Amino acid sequence: MGLEPSLYSGPYMSVSEITAEQLSVRLQAVGRGDRVALSEVYEATSAKLMGVCLRILGERSEAEDVLQETYIAVWRRAGTYDPARAGAISWLVAVARNKALDRIRSGKIRRASAPLDDAAEIADPARSALAEVESADDKKALMNCLEELDGDQQASIRAAFLDGLTYEELAMRRNVPLGTMKSWIRRGLIKLRGCLER
Repeated sequence: MGLEPSLYSGPYMSVSEITAEQLSVRLQAVGRGDRVALSEVYEATSAKLMGVCLRILGERSEAEDVLQETYIAVWRRAGTYDPARAGAISWLVAVARNKALDRIRSGKIRRASAPLDDAAEIADPARSALAEVESADDKKALMNCLEELDGDQQASIRAAFLDGLTYEELAMRRNVPLGTMKSWIRRGLIKLRGCLER
């Protein structure tokens, strides 16, 4: 595919009006080496993915670096994207999230101490359940384990980790207190990990 294009040139563009299907088509074009499609994917998704990186890393400069690494990874790996397995935005959020977690695990960044209630939002150094999504062999096991969770936990985990919604957004959508939402996700992740380790 040649050298990776440099996309970041300043402030983040706002999310473009683009349908999920159009984004999927453009992401598949990126997989065929289409640089224009990569620019369009960047324009449509950079604000959302910056939000994912910033939420995990907590530092804007680190989030900017990881965002750039994310789009380099997208350029290199878009050929593996399969729209039958995941939506384009879910796939992109998974790439961004994994890049951000890799940055934390590498020791290049340390998150500031946070209250105990925020513990669910701090990355676990163990292999994340989201990393399972990238592996075709493990995806079936992950989906089966997700099906074992109760409805609230399953829906909340899918929305947080596959769609990139924040705990606050989820709590507002479900009309529940923020602490309740964090508790659902925390308990669900514990069950999910136990299931995946069986």
